Amino acid sequence: MECELNILAFVTIRRAVLRVDKKDLRILEILSNNSRTPATWIARELGISDVAVKKRIQRLEREGVIKAYRVELNPSKLGYSAVALVGVNVNSECLLEVAQKLSQRKDTVFVALTSGDHDVMIELWARNGAEMQRKLKEIKEIDGVNNVYPAIILDIVRERGGLPKELLED
Repeated sequence: MECELNILAFVTIRRAVLRVDKKDLRILEILSNNSRTPATWIARELGISDVAVKKRIQRLEREGVIKAYRVELNPSKLGYSAVALVGVNVNSECLLEVAQKLSQRKDTVFVALTSGDHDVMIELWARNGAEMQRKLKEIKEIDGVNNVYPAIILDIVRERGGLPKELLED
């Protein structure tokens, strides 16, 4: 199968950065640690009313700062003992098609177009090492894929998510 030539134009769109104050940042920090934290608890922590907290959260949602509320899963507790971050190098004319195919796989939980060493990065889950090898082989056989570069996660030192600590400094 031939891929259509997709010319990607990365255009910088100037968008106003939303002004957030220390209270907004503290709300984001609390919610990023536990998105189910009640507004009343946050209000007590910040010394403001729960109505004020709810309005701030609604504004942060409306402005796209808060994109979603998610559950953080433990793959091993669900039977997935092998998790890998995989760099995928592709023919440039197939980039979007390959990324779309990867995003439709039932075993990928993250797919991103990237610059640097790899064209696409994915997070791939497997039940064991043998299944991981089979899945990596399947990915390598997708039309337009040149190579795959898996990095098996051995242990997590710091969970993904939350705010960069530098945002909270000032």
